[in-house]
Amino acid sequence: MGSELMYYIPLMGVIGLLVMVGKALWVNKQDAGDANMQELAGYIASGAIAFLKAEWKVLGVFAAIAAVLLAWSGTLVEHSDWVIAIAFLIGAFFSAFAGWIGMSIATKANVRTTQAARTSLAQALKVSFNGGTVMGLGVAGLAVIGLSSLFIVFLHMYVTDGNANGEQMMQCLEVLAGFSLGAESIALFARVGGGIYTKAADVGADLVGKVEAGIPEDDARNPATIADNVGDNVGDVAGMGADLFGSYVATMLATMVLGREVIAKGDAFNGLSPILLPMVIAGLGILFSIIGTFFVRINKDSDSVMAALNKGNWGAMVLTAVSSYFVIQWMLPADLEFVRGDVHLMISSMNVFWAIILGLVVGTLMSMVTEYYTSMGRRPVDSIVQKSGTGHGTNVIGGLAMGMESTVLPILILAAGIYGAFHLAGLYGVAIAAAGMMATTAMQLAIDAFGPIADNAGGIAEMSHLPKEVRERTDNLDAVGNTTAATGKGFAIASAALTALALFAAYVGLAGITGIDIYKADVLAMLFVGGMIPFFFSSLAISAVGKAAMDMVKEVRRQFREIPGIMEGTAKPEYEKCVAISTKASIREMIAPGALALLSPVIVGFAFGPEALGGLLAGITVSGVLMGMFQNNAGGAWDNAKKSFEKGVMIDGVEYKKGSEPHKAAVTGDTVGDPFKDTSGPSMNILIKLTSIVALIIAPHINKSTVHAAQDIPAHVQQVEVTRDAATQAAAVEVNVQ
Repeated sequence: MGSELMYYIPLMGVIGLLVMVGKALWVNKQDAGDANMQELAGYIASGAIAFLKAEWKVLGVFAAIAAVLLAWSGTLVEHSDWVIAIAFLIGAFFSAFAGWIGMSIATKANVRTTQAARTSLAQALKVSFNGGTVMGLGVAGLAVIGLSSLFIVFLHMYVTDGNANGEQMMQCLEVLAGFSLGAESIALFARVGGGIYTKAADVGADLVGKVEAGIPEDDARNPATIADNVGDNVGDVAGMGADLFGSYVATMLATMVLGREVIAKGDAFNGLSPILLPMVIAGLGILFSIIGTFFVRINKDSDSVMAALNKGNWGAMVLTAVSSYFVIQWMLPADLEFVRGDVHLMISSMNVFWAIILGLVVGTLMSMVTEYYTSMGRRPVDSIVQKSGTGHGTNVIGGLAMGMESTVLPILILAAGIYGAFHLAGLYGVAIAAAGMMATTAMQLAIDAFGPIADNAGGIAEMSHLPKEVRERTDNLDAVGNTTAATGKGFAIASAALTALALFAAYVGLAGITGIDIYKADVLAMLFVGGMIPFFFSSLAISAVGKAAMDMVKEVRRQFREIPGIMEGTAKPEYEKCVAISTKASIREMIAPGALALLSPVIVGFAFGPEALGGLLAGITVSGVLMGMFQNNAGGAWDNAKKSFEKGVMIDGVEYKKGSEPHKAAVTGDTVGDPFKDTSGPSMNILIKLTSIVALIIAPHINKSTVHAAQDIPAHVQQVEVTRDAATQAAAVEVNVQ
């Protein structure tokens, strides 16, 4: 097949989309229940569409302005081009479209899952998981089609000398980075905006409906319940779809950029094999994820839903791991060489394979640890339940402590993975490990997306006053969905760390610097500034939830006070007013966090130079990974601690259920954790990658400006620098000799 292989990569994405269409048609054919259920589902769908339209209007303006700036800047340096603006717009559109696909199917699958739960848990799982599969295949299919197709186009546009490691290939990949920038930019706004929307509604529904009025969160008498269910779709589905689309693309791009520095003599792909490999693995991951979906099934209500999901996930990963061996043996020569400046690192193709396996192992272990810290019946969640017995404060303290503890094992696993992958195949090994981890994104996202669908299904069951066993089945799915959502976020933050390191390495290469010297004052200063940014970003996101939640609480209280008959069920709440509050607040409040992520690397890069920007990126990555893990796990543990009371818990020998004082304390903890796990926490992985991609885009510009600045330094200052460097080198030689 030779170099023609690249033309088959988009085909694997097309297969994913074709299967996605088949799954979507199957979901649409399922029974949508009675008229009341369909009416409630209609409210949720219309609210979700209204939010997306409002969000897209704002993002459309942002995309247009950003495209103009990119087109202009692309003409200023030789390693870029105005075409980067086109790539950016395509990436932005695909990212938004991926989110829409997920939200569209979720708002149809929710009510059908409710109806299926009237039959059996097995049927409810089938409908909800197929709905999630539509989203997973849509995201992965669009990512592979978009990135591989643009690579083929840009390869023919820019690479005329046939050199996979030359300057023209650098230009090809630099322009291709615009696609990733567009994807990550939209992902950040979608994730933050959707997160603000869903948590403002959730907090309002919890604090007034549950705690003050003493009615269930999803009770039809609760004015915020429709906004809450809409939020599950715009935040946990549309936002998450755009999020993982961006992550998937960024991982492939980072590996391709580093692959340019790998010399593959004697391969059958004109030296392109290290660049093509991540896209091939991603395409095969789609096919094996499709196969994995057939393993997700249970036979009766007593069967474990989590076990069924794990079976599908393990199936996809094992198939990907096995196939990677044969793909690498076919594509890569036995020996490769990573070349950057004076550094020449010899790499064996088998080591590349083991790096991919290591990435899969790291992703699996990260998910297992996250599952342990957020699952009902495990020590972390049980400890929070026990602390609820002594009040609201001790519940919050317990959740914070568990969230902080939960960073220990994942960081050690991640550190070992980075060290091991680098030892195996250098920087390319770290990048390909991330690509291996993300290969089964379609399956990971299917498992993740089924959770919000099940959550909505439970809400519709509650509002429709369906039999108790229906709600029990949807609650079973929802509890598993909370855990899979948490493990999915752990998986995403782990992939973000590996991808960010790969992007960081690619940035250093494009910026023309040999390394980052932490002893320099500007680098150390920006390291601290970078460490601060995830905290400030989280503050903006959580504060936005708080502001919107206050408005929501006031509106829900007003309706209970001014509309007679709501509590008796004789009058309908004004759902649309709560939906409008969340929509306006989320669109308004998402701007500041997004601007912080996009502008901070630009300002630091042009003001202080490429090394200082490297320090900023390092600070953001380390701090962001820790903040993401802490917030995701604390929020997930708080949520399942609250849910534990639905079946009854034993505290000091006394059983407590919903409505008890310990349960109210657990609701408070869950309220604190809501913006942690659904707004700021999952945004950390986008923040990490987006700042790195922005740095990658501007690297040629700040490299050029740094060269000009160096030429303007007075001669006597340059002489002092040369003398100091010579003295430093002499001292280093003396130490080595000793």
